[in-house]
Amino acid sequence: MRAFLFDLNGTMIHDMEFHTRAWMHLMNNDLGGNFTWDEVKAQMYGKNPEVLVRMFGADRFTEREMKELSFEKERRYQQEFLPHLALLPGLHEFLEKAHKAGIVMGIGSAAIPFNIDFVLDNLNIRHYFKAIVSADDVTISKPHPETYLSLAKLLEVEPSDCVVFEDVPKGAEAALNAGMQAVILTTTHQKHEFDELPNVIHFADDFTGEFFDELVT
Repeated sequence: MRAFLFDLNGTMIHDMEFHTRAWMHLMNNDLGGNFTWDEVKAQMYGKNPEVLVRMFGADRFTEREMKELSFEKERRYQQEFLPHLALLPGLHEFLEKAHKAGIVMGIGSAAIPFNIDFVLDNLNIRHYFKAIVSADDVTISKPHPETYLSLAKLLEVEPSDCVVFEDVPKGAEAALNAGMQAVILTTTHQKHEFDELPNVIHFADDFTGEFFDELVT
């Protein structure tokens, strides 16, 4: 494989519980919702404004309000998660080996740049990634393939030469729609939730083990 494409939240860092917590607080305490944890978790994919539309309907907020709410949600998430911020076990070593092996790498995330910068700069790993596609860079979110196809184009590689690392079914579906294989980090969802996705080649709790060693050799 010539390129590794990484989702960010839940894939490189184990933070989805903190995102759910931040959404729950905002939606229920600030916006008057009455959503359960499972209801919020099920809708946490795509851009933040899309999440708000799915939960509250298309007419509840203006675009400006959704942008402000999105930023506030991420501010709360970052404040609570910062003391716990760390790469998944084995990922730093995996990134270093891939970098030395000449495998180009990029990030394709539905996160806004504010959140991507929070992770890359606090963990000092920006230098591993040749290209980044954020929520601001795409018109249609995952499971549409735009995120990963755009990233492959920036990295100057063919989709068939890419391995995508994901943690949610919608992300693996985006990889499938882009013609890419996917490796699933089981931080957020269980294996059976990916049963309909034939492009998944491996499941793992983290980036340790023989499978990841073989990918970079």
